[in-house]
Amino acid sequence: MPLAVGTLLRPYAFNIPGKLPPMSLSNFVVAVIGPTAAGKSDLAVAMAHALGAEIINVDSMQIYRGMDIGTAKLSVAEREGIPHHLLDIVDVTRPATVAEFQVWARDAIADCQARGVLPILVGGSALYIRAVLDVFDFPGTDPVVRERLEGELEAVGSEAMWERLLAVDPGAAGQILPGNGRRIVRALEVIELTGEVYGSKLPPYVFAYDNVVVIGLAVPRPELNERLALRVDRMWEAGLVDEVRALEAAGLRDGRTASRALGYAQVLEFLAGDLTEDEAREATVIGTRKFARRQDRWFKVDPRINWLPYDSPTLLADALALLPR
Repeated sequence: MPLAVGTLLRPYAFNIPGKLPPMSLSNFVVAVIGPTAAGKSDLAVAMAHALGAEIINVDSMQIYRGMDIGTAKLSVAEREGIPHHLLDIVDVTRPATVAEFQVWARDAIADCQARGVLPILVGGSALYIRAVLDVFDFPGTDPVVRERLEGELEAVGSEAMWERLLAVDPGAAGQILPGNGRRIVRALEVIELTGEVYGSKLPPYVFAYDNVVVIGLAVPRPELNERLALRVDRMWEAGLVDEVRALEAAGLRDGRTASRALGYAQVLEFLAGDLTEDEAREATVIGTRKFARRQDRWFKVDPRINWLPYDSPTLLADALALLPR
């Protein structure tokens, strides 16, 4: 059985109280957000025990079946009997869009609320979280423009397309990895169709729900860098290479979204002979730290987040105190 990657990074054990008295929270939506390796999943499970809540995954890569170790997905045992939604719902060969995920997550929220259950969203994918929680409409698409841009992507590569995006919209380029051709093409498509920079399409911070509480876990940068390196080491020890090798046989390389996930992309390069295993591991650490910095930039500008120290001995109590009594 794979090592419990997230649990190994837990700074302490939660003292989970018995279920609290009913607080009429079923019309609320709670989100636990923050950088990679902050302990979001552990806190969410502890809160769910206390509140009789259910958890909705808002991590863009944990939706893929078989992508367990590299995404630090909680095992069934680690979920401690708490229902989790939107885990393992698509195959790695299928690209999934933010717009699709918005529908899935909002349906899951509606289902919880219809049953009188508090939904707790958990994830570090800032765009996905905003797409679910906020008034967030997606620009349309044009198959002809999309096909042309995808052809250009195949011809010149994602780095060249990213340079093109950087020239017309530095803000969007700064939020997209140069290797993420799918998102680069989407940004260029929106710019071409609307005549506006892609970043300007992000809506203001307005919740789509009446009662939302967003809890952020704050980790000082030096500690976060250490935790991210440790997490990558734990993933390798847990068998990430073997997981990627099995997924490669299942078509991972053909998955335009899943194949670009941190850790998976680097191990695929190792399996292809383009990197040594040590180089792949180091590239994963570097890429994860860059991703954490982008997460920080996204989250820092959102004034609605209630930040709590990730390692506070009273973290669970402090998080519960943010909800109405």
